[in-house]
Amino acid sequence: MTMHLTRTGTATGHVFRIERTRGPRWYVKYRLPDGRQVQRLLGPAWTQSGRPAAGHWTKRLAEAELRRILTDAQRGVLPGMVRTGVTFEQAAAEWLRYAEHERDVKPSTLDDYNNMVRVLNRGLGHLRLEDITVDTLERWRDGYTKERHPANRTLLKYTIALGGIFKRAMRVHGLPNNPASLMERPRLRRTNEITVLSAAEVRLLTAAAASTEDATIFLTAAFTGLRMGELLALHWRDIDFPREAIHVRASFAKDLESTPKSGSARTVPMVTDVAQALASYGRREHFTGPGDLVFAGPLGGHLDSNRLRKRYAAALTAAGLPAMRFHELRHTFGTLAIQRASILQVQNWLGHADIKTTQIYLRYRSQAEDAALLSEVFAIEAAAGVRQHMAGQGRGRSPAGSPG
Repeated sequence: MTMHLTRTGTATGHVFRIERTRGPRWYVKYRLPDGRQVQRLLGPAWTQSGRPAAGHWTKRLAEAELRRILTDAQRGVLPGMVRTGVTFEQAAAEWLRYAEHERDVKPSTLDDYNNMVRVLNRGLGHLRLEDITVDTLERWRDGYTKERHPANRTLLKYTIALGGIFKRAMRVHGLPNNPASLMERPRLRRTNEITVLSAAEVRLLTAAAASTEDATIFLTAAFTGLRMGELLALHWRDIDFPREAIHVRASFAKDLESTPKSGSARTVPMVTDVAQALASYGRREHFTGPGDLVFAGPLGGHLDSNRLRKRYAAALTAAGLPAMRFHELRHTFGTLAIQRASILQVQNWLGHADIKTTQIYLRYRSQAEDAALLSEVFAIEAAAGVRQHMAGQGRGRSPAGSPG
């Protein structure tokens, strides 16, 4: 066994190698400023020449790791030094309370947070905060991936949630560091491909709808770009027939009305087809007052979004159209609107906070006018080039009858 002593301020330690049955192993042992001693296995020793294989340790690597540990110990950020007396489950509960009451997140977002915390608590809930390292979190993530096979986008959501929980714990419980900040974020494959309907296909869809209500919802979604939650939260006072506009003031999700996703109200144009459909639908017997819902259930309450999605899927099938999400009706509006409107107009109508989100529709804009413009430019330039060429040839020829 070989020992190599390192001292940093009041934290001291050494690395040593022990011969085991399955090969030599490097260990680190150190004393914290409060007098506690810690011994930890680093891993198998690398005994060959060349660069060590992943997970193997040389003397130099072991000593570098010890220096890192002692430096963190002196700074007071070494995992395990601070005794918070708080478990991950308790820290996660505080984060949920903070999200609901201080950050005032939307009900749908809070519901997602609660679901993620339930999953996280099954593997991490019993652990003390100070005992959780990035390795702990990555082992949890690997086990969750093996069990559930989640998409990278789901893994990213969990990584962000973990970061939020530990960041809040640093503020409330005095945790010295955020181990989630060291987690490698999963790579997302970005694509601009979306599925949309043409205006003619929208009319096929509405014709195949099971009811006038569904037909009106599908048409309004496709020709205004409203999200499903915004459609379900529309009241008759939001339908401004004189100004040919729809005021989007709320969104419905998880049995609650709240502000739209963008956080602020907006106004979208109401095209003739939508105005006529809503006016006709508004001649029903009940629930036609300013405060009543436009798309109301039998008792005047909000429609069930899951049932609406099922009726939408059935209408697509009946119309002979490919299966697609209800949200694609919003994309349908974006691709149709961009044909004539500016990108700033479309951004405003859709309620996008970032214009980069709206730019996805630019590639669907017809290039006919631009192609005609460029064709004219190229034709003019080509004609000018021919004239210059001919003029040059004329200057280079000798007058008739003169010697060459």
